[in-house]
Amino acid sequence: MGTKVLKLGIPKGSLQESTFRLFAKAGWKITEHHRNYFPDINDLEIQCSMCRAQEMSRYVEEGILDAGLTGKDWILENESDVVIVSDLIYSKVSARPARWVLAVAGDSPYKRPEDLAGKKIATELKNFTEKYFQKAGIPVEVEFSWGATEAKVVEGLCDAIVEVTETGTTIKAHGLKIIAEILQTNTQFIANKKAWEDSWKRHKIETINTLLQGALRAEKLVGMKMNVPKEKMDEVMNVLPAMTSPTVAPLYNSDWFSVEIVVEKSTVRELIPLLLQKGAEAIIEYPLNKVI
Repeated sequence: MGTKVLKLGIPKGSLQESTFRLFAKAGWKITEHHRNYFPDINDLEIQCSMCRAQEMSRYVEEGILDAGLTGKDWILENESDVVIVSDLIYSKVSARPARWVLAVAGDSPYKRPEDLAGKKIATELKNFTEKYFQKAGIPVEVEFSWGATEAKVVEGLCDAIVEVTETGTTIKAHGLKIIAEILQTNTQFIANKKAWEDSWKRHKIETINTLLQGALRAEKLVGMKMNVPKEKMDEVMNVLPAMTSPTVAPLYNSDWFSVEIVVEKSTVRELIPLLLQKGAEAIIEYPLNKVI
């Protein structure tokens, strides 16, 4: 009997490299071949296919793929009937949700969505944008944009755009201003409903999800080790922001102890000087691949 295989979709485009890095931290090395949409992965039970995030949920819904990673925005845009396994908050810029925003020219008189009644809006997120304005009772013309959407307001091809952004920098760089946020989106791990009902595939999907979530959790954390003299232990313990109780072990033939903890990466620059002040020595900081 041959090896069972899970057909897994990997998003091609802006999320591609960050997805490869995330899987590498989780334990799977994906190797892309030039002009090939079927990269290798170091797991005989997974077959990878690359496709645009915009199309991923449709392929998963139709069963062409058993599971895949795509944006919440494209699931809503395609109205795909899929299983949402989990949120995977990661991106090419920062670990925070991206935003679809309504933007107009910087010198435009439009200040609210209502001001765009009767106007033309360009976006790649056409279906969702139409529903957004219909729900708000604002009559607009929404046209599909194939790309370079920010430039269309400047060129006078439309009155406003709906575009995705993480920081708003590109929007501002094109001389535009944001007047509303219509959707927050992030990467989601999705599965085909029939695949989810298959016990072997479901177990494989859940295993992948567990390790991906562990890798994401580890990105915000670091491990720390230090040596602490017995008389300073209470002072050091009082300033340690550990996830759980620190691991403490006596050093051989000594009144010193080895202390090991996991802490938020953002706290380390303030924590190390404080630990030194309290009596800790030989402080080591090290990265983590997964925290589960």
